[in-house]
Amino acid sequence: MKMNIKITAIALTSLALIQGVYAETKPLKALLLTGGCCHDYSAQKDILKKGIEARGNIIVDQIHTDNSTAKPDLPIYGMPEYANGYDVVIHDECAAGISADEVIKGVLAPHKAGTPGVNLHCAMHSYRIGDPSKEITDVDTPFAQWFEYLGLQSSGHGPKLPVEIIYTDKKHPITMPLEDWTTGKEELYNNHKVFDTAHALSTGKQNGKEAIVTWTNDYHGTKVFNTTIGHFNETVADARYLDLVTRGLLWACGKMDEKGNITEGYGPSVEATK
Repeated sequence: MKMNIKITAIALTSLALIQGVYAETKPLKALLLTGGCCHDYSAQKDILKKGIEARGNIIVDQIHTDNSTAKPDLPIYGMPEYANGYDVVIHDECAAGISADEVIKGVLAPHKAGTPGVNLHCAMHSYRIGDPSKEITDVDTPFAQWFEYLGLQSSGHGPKLPVEIIYTDKKHPITMPLEDWTTGKEELYNNHKVFDTAHALSTGKQNGKEAIVTWTNDYHGTKVFNTTIGHFNETVADARYLDLVTRGLLWACGKMDEKGNITEGYGPSVEATK
């Protein structure tokens, strides 16, 4: 009986220490951008915020527009300082019709200055200048600038069918604890060009086709995490998807060691794990 009391006391002390470290650690500030064509962003913005905040010491602020065209009127356009005060920007907008060179340069400005980026699903098909199906041959052109930031050029997707996700680099800090899985209905984005700065983490298989679906990129020294998965609410709300996105964000912000351990104070709170 005394031993049980002693063990309980040790456990409570450890719990108090964990809570103390978490409370004293300044949370990461993430800016989530949502809106545009073809997706239920009004629901997904809240699914992402809740899911990410439950998995890490992260505050997710939102900039959202209900504009459902390929030219969403996000207020960041024309404001290259839009990410001031944030540790990371999550691009989940679908803005294929935004093609003004100066606007795109402004969207990229924080990342060129060193702010990490997380890019989800239709962010890969945004900010297109010219024909996205034409493979990039010259990186130093307006046509290439958004794809260079992503590290991969994609122009389209297949049918809405399940995608088999296979982690091809299981030793990367992001993927170490993650297991292969199969989505419900989803879209498999094609790969036109993979930049030398990109590093593939997983591939997706669908209907006899295969493509990289998760990768990291070194954008002139800035860490960038990407996944093309995330069309339907069911996928976005899947714990396996939210685990992947949150781990990618923490890695991009330098809050994860080479063994995949999250820096003390930046994992989920004690309350979130109950």
